[in-house]
Amino acid sequence: MSQNLKSIINDYKSDKETVYNSWFVNNDERLKAFRTIRRGVFDVIRDIKDGSFGNDFKGSSLEFVLNCITEQKQVFKGAAHPFYWKPKLRIPDIYENEENKIAFGQFLEKCINATKEKQIIKEIILLDQRKIKGLGPAVASILYFLHPTIIPPFNTAIVNGFNSLFKDKVKLGSWSEYLRMREVIIEKNEELKSELSNDLGAFTGLLFDIGEKKLLISDEHLSDEERINIEKKIKKRHKEVVSEMEEDDLHTEMQHHILTIGNSIGYDVIAAANDRSKCHNGNSLSFICMDKFPEIDVDKDTYKTITLIDAIWFEKNSNKIACAFEVEKSTSIYSGILRLTDLYYSFPNNQPSLYLIIPDKREKEVILQLQRPSIKNSDIEIHYILFRDLRKDCDAICRFGEDKHILEKISKVVN
Repeated sequence: MSQNLKSIINDYKSDKETVYNSWFVNNDERLKAFRTIRRGVFDVIRDIKDGSFGNDFKGSSLEFVLNCITEQKQVFKGAAHPFYWKPKLRIPDIYENEENKIAFGQFLEKCINATKEKQIIKEIILLDQRKIKGLGPAVASILYFLHPTIIPPFNTAIVNGFNSLFKDKVKLGSWSEYLRMREVIIEKNEELKSELSNDLGAFTGLLFDIGEKKLLISDEHLSDEERINIEKKIKKRHKEVVSEMEEDDLHTEMQHHILTIGNSIGYDVIAAANDRSKCHNGNSLSFICMDKFPEIDVDKDTYKTITLIDAIWFEKNSNKIACAFEVEKSTSIYSGILRLTDLYYSFPNNQPSLYLIIPDKREKEVILQLQRPSIKNSDIEIHYILFRDLRKDCDAICRFGEDKHILEKISKVVN
């Protein structure tokens, strides 16, 4: 099996449209998601503790966490469905049953603070023993973003891929079945991790692609109808990958505009650490940016988050931040807002100007997000700029702008 599996892994890695290439190794948003989701889980725990969690999935802090996960697309496309509150079925029973809600909050708290594999497995077993109706191994998709080298995500396609590859019969909805599947995944990943990664997202991406019939294994015997369906899925996958590449190009274009403006009107500028090698029309972002991110007085985790903000302007020859910009495309606008608010509260005596750069079609969505009580009732002011305005007015701003206040001409704010 190992030799055959190596061959399958080679096919998986060489195909530029598999989960491995389109999500795992070539997706900056995947890396950003880990801290955002981790912070969101802490919010869920806090809300359950203080009694503000509510009795529905919609509008809850848990909905935000699952939205951030489903925005990872591909492997996590349907991750939120098991958590929707289904009143007629009374599932999952963590909304109206206070005891179950508290148990779920405590489970998340113990898992997020765990440092060893056996601690997490123990908590999963204890949760399973509670038999909370409708709360099954879909939770593993949350745990993956807390412990990606220990907990693989779980969904129908992953199970189908696992059963197809290993000739097994793992069932959905069972924690014991999940743990059995996990043992095999851990064992095989350990054998072949030099081919993939310590991060189990790479291996489960392989299972997902097999389960979705987007990656065929040699001993599969398919009918004509199955082959037609597979061809449709492959075409759909290609369309999705092309769309994501176009979005990435647009994201880089907007970064290039905002960095060019900052540079032209006298600021030191820098792009997100994982974006500086990108190019727009043959112009590398690194040629506009400072050589390295300035030292700033914040803790290690906050520093790492700030270096992932899409673009930052510093006062000339200084480590004082003048402006920070998050460019949003199909990802969560709220996760961008969180990164900006992290920055804002890290410098109470130096409050930088904060901007979201958004597609025109998402203006209504950004207004709704900026009207959230946690933002609206705070002293934070976040402006937004539409793609079309930034593109159209970039050259004029570069020519006539004197300082950051020129951006007020093209930005909007929610009152």
